[in-house]
Amino acid sequence: MLLELTDFLTRFHSGFGVFQYLTLRAILGVLTALTISFIVGPPLIRRLSEYRIGQTVRDDGPESHVIKTGTPTMGGALILVAIAITTIFWADLSNRFVWVVLLVTMLFGAVGWVDDYRKLVKGDPRGLRPRYKYLWQSLIAISCALFVYFSATDPAETRLIVPVFKEVSVDLGWMYVVVAYFVIVGSSNAVNLTDGLDGLAILPTVMVAGALGIFAYVTGHLRFSAYLGFPFIQGVGEIVVICGAIVGAGLGFLWFNTYPAQVFMGDIGALALGAALGVIAILVRQELVLFIMGGVFVVETVSVMLQVASYKLTGKRLFRMAPLHHHFELKGWPEPRVIVRFWVITVILVLVGLATLKIR
Repeated sequence: MLLELTDFLTRFHSGFGVFQYLTLRAILGVLTALTISFIVGPPLIRRLSEYRIGQTVRDDGPESHVIKTGTPTMGGALILVAIAITTIFWADLSNRFVWVVLLVTMLFGAVGWVDDYRKLVKGDPRGLRPRYKYLWQSLIAISCALFVYFSATDPAETRLIVPVFKEVSVDLGWMYVVVAYFVIVGSSNAVNLTDGLDGLAILPTVMVAGALGIFAYVTGHLRFSAYLGFPFIQGVGEIVVICGAIVGAGLGFLWFNTYPAQVFMGDIGALALGAALGVIAILVRQELVLFIMGGVFVVETVSVMLQVASYKLTGKRLFRMAPLHHHFELKGWPEPRVIVRFWVITVILVLVGLATLKIR
């Protein structure tokens, strides 16, 4: 919206042309989303408290979590509002990639909202039934994958890029839809599983989103993509603005979510942010790099899978509790130690992912 306005104003003063630069709009996106979060955050938390939309704590969880009972939840709505407004303000709204990311993010947020609403407002501990949650996630992800596949204007948009190997890329064909589906749904649920401690999920999300923004900028830049050996995808660079919005909104939310948290994200935020990372990764053709940079999300998900499989097959648990962060808590690690160490691991993994930009 503001992009079109500044484009019009260039007729009267050439200085407004600076807003056409992606890097500037990405920075403004971060600052805009951050500002919105700071403004909307306090009244949203008060309103959630007034309506007693608070967290429920598992009986078999760490005892230190008991004090979290009643902490306002569904704070992910703050993140989605900041992302949506910022994107509409600073992104090129004629760009199809922008709408793909924004719509998938909001639709997954809607699925999460229904789940949170049923659990926290209606008092149904089961929330949205897993089969229905998975059904809606699947429908949204498949619709997204099919749209991107059929709207692709260049073969590079549907090829699987293998990190490090410059000349290696795989023509996926129809398998692109399958890969995209698993990346979006898997990423969404992985972030949701990780969202169990104060700030544990949101900062890794911010870091991964920022790194994916760099990949988007390179892939959408004709000269940089050629220099670094990446396939050029016209228009995908505009996703940088949404990545900036995610970074700003995430940092703003972390202000209130840091230990001890004033508000929790809930499924409305976790499912949406995970899906956003997944769809951005498939659009910039960096699914495998997402797997690396989001290693914390991957390990958390695998720990749950292994725990369930082990218990069903042998009747024994591999971990004291899954996801993995609870295992370390029950071993005696203070919650802040678990959180910060997982953050440090994510920093390392994101740097490894970014190194693939040059090591090819």
